[in-house]
Parts: sequence; C-alpha cells; structure tokens
Amino acid sequence: MSKTEETIRFSVSLPRPLLEEIDQRVVGKGYASRSELVRDLIRERLVADAWACGTEEVAGVLTIVYDHHQRDLTQQIVDVQHRDFVHVIATTHVHVDHHNCLEVIILRGRPAEIERLSLEIGGLRGVRLAKLTQTARLAL
Repeated sequence: MSKTEETIRFSVSLPRPLLEEIDQRVVGKGYASRSELVRDLIRERLVADAWACGTEEVAGVLTIVYDHHQRDLTQQIVDVQHRDFVHVIATTHVHVDHHNCLEVIILRGRPAEIERLSLEIGGLRGVRLAKLTQTARLAL
C-alpha cells in the first residue's frame, strides 16, 4: 500500500467454524494477520471477476513443461505464440533435465484469447504440463 492510501476498518460477522478455518489458513500460509488473508482473498476474487467479465485486458502467466525431443514441438509452440492475437510480453526457458524443458510465457490480452492460446499450447503433443496463472489490473 502507498502511504497516501487510507485504511478503513470494518467489522465482519462469521460463524465460528468459518473463523476457525480462516485462522488455520492465516497460520498455515504464513500470513501476519487475518486482514492480510482477507485482502488476498478479495484480490483473488476481483481477478477472477475481471477474467469472467472478459471485456478488459488482463495478464496471465502460462507455465509449460515439455519434452524438447518431441519433433517440431518447440517450433509449434513459437508458431502458436506468433499466430494468436495475444501479446507475448516475455518468455523464460529453462532446461530441467535431459528430456524436459520448463518455459514461462507472460501474456497480455483478452481473457478468451489468453485461454485459447493456453489450451492450444497445452494440447500439443509432448507438452506434459500447462498451467495458466491469471491476474488483472486492480485498483488496490
């Protein structure tokens, strides 16, 4: 938070079991307080809503693991990135072992476009894992 942002305190009433679950998550995930956990949960919901709305530009990180010995796979991955109407901001490529590569692709565009690219790359033969992490601009 910036120094100019005002923090507003408000009360929330919860059933005891739900509060106990929150407290377990505060401890289990290393949060400093309930407030920190609740702020993160609200931000996650706002990102999910931005993706569900589908009208504003969002960002995503596509993490893939693939067999770099699979014939033409690397070129197919690059071709998908060049063909789609999604802005590829950056990629990072790491050799995990003799057969597997890890690639992180940072994307910007409309939710449907990013999801389509993610599914297309994830469906290529030789891609062993494809996970899309969603984010969006938040006024927080």
